[in-house]
Amino acid sequence: MASASGLFTPSVPSLRRRVQPSTWIYRSGFCFSQGTFRRVLCSSTIAGSEKSLSSSESRAPRLINRGCKLVGCGSAVPTLQISNDDLAKIVDTSDEWISVRTGIRNRRVLSGNESLTGLAVEAASRALQMAEVNPEDVDLVLMCTSTPEDLFGAATQIPKALGCKNNPLAYDITAACSGFLLGLVSAACHIRGGGFRNVLVIGGDALSRFTDWTDRGSCILFGDAAGAVLVQACDSEDDGLISFDVHSDGEGGRHLNACIKGNQTNDALGSNGSVLAFPPQHYSYSSIYMNGKEVFRFAVRVVPQTIESALEKAGLTMSSIDWLLLHQANQRIIDAVANRLDVPMERVISNLANYGNTSAASIPLALDEAVRSGKVKPGHTIAAAGFGAGLTWGSAILRWG
Repeated sequence: MASASGLFTPSVPSLRRRVQPSTWIYRSGFCFSQGTFRRVLCSSTIAGSEKSLSSSESRAPRLINRGCKLVGCGSAVPTLQISNDDLAKIVDTSDEWISVRTGIRNRRVLSGNESLTGLAVEAASRALQMAEVNPEDVDLVLMCTSTPEDLFGAATQIPKALGCKNNPLAYDITAACSGFLLGLVSAACHIRGGGFRNVLVIGGDALSRFTDWTDRGSCILFGDAAGAVLVQACDSEDDGLISFDVHSDGEGGRHLNACIKGNQTNDALGSNGSVLAFPPQHYSYSSIYMNGKEVFRFAVRVVPQTIESALEKAGLTMSSIDWLLLHQANQRIIDAVANRLDVPMERVISNLANYGNTSAASIPLALDEAVRSGKVKPGHTIAAAGFGAGLTWGSAILRWG
């Protein structure tokens, strides 16, 4: 099992590599020598290039009084809505059977010319509009997804589509339903340690493409969507990402996965020493497999624990939290966690009934709807938690706006 936890404070980053007896280099791009700090130029541009770094040029990493805040959000869903009654036409189920066990009544599914990247771009654009930030001022894009439309990742297509002119860094984070929360933690680390100013964190998945639509135990759960948040650098007194607690346990991966499949290469040797049946057959990913009972037990056990851990690091109690926002996997899980934390349902954010389990998109999608409806207001404190395949799980204490 691997785990990490932290309280975001304006402290000196951890020591990474000793260069000489009195000099050390930190991930922040700073060099510490004989008790003083001096900046070391760090960039992702090609050596020898004299082109202006635009927003990256003005990036001035600071170790002291550096915070980050959530200043904009957006979301996007496909146009095609599939109801429980629609599913009852293709598998042996019913609206009552699904809603009682999961809380889900509808889900959205990609169709026609729609794409996950298109949803991500739409969600990101709305987040930038709310934050009143221009695309050219974005200097990092984190695409949290387990279903990219390119094996090598789709993140780089997002700043291109948004019209970012400064070639900001963009990369994918693969952590299934925990992806968006881990993206927030990563954004905070980039801002605090790397001097980034505006980081787009996008959670998006198209699980419908990996769903077995003949399996009534799993096809009733999943939907497609994208959600985004703009995380922006600020002074420490305005900090909006207060603490976090994240974990993984590969032992539990057998309970929730979508593994690669294909014919194995025949390793038998021919008379000339070559391997028979080469080249190997084409490989693809299987449909999602989930042991529902085990995942339920896992979630209701670890989610309260990780939230309590994050609260302790933040010096807060659950009673001081305005909202509980969990990954929208199953209403029974949400209810069980809220009950264990003694959170009344009127303080729980849930839109699961309308969208189903949208994996990495579920937290930002629910947050966006809550903000735009006026439920979540600037200054509100949120305890958020993600959990899912890997197995991975984690939580963060956030302040909106």
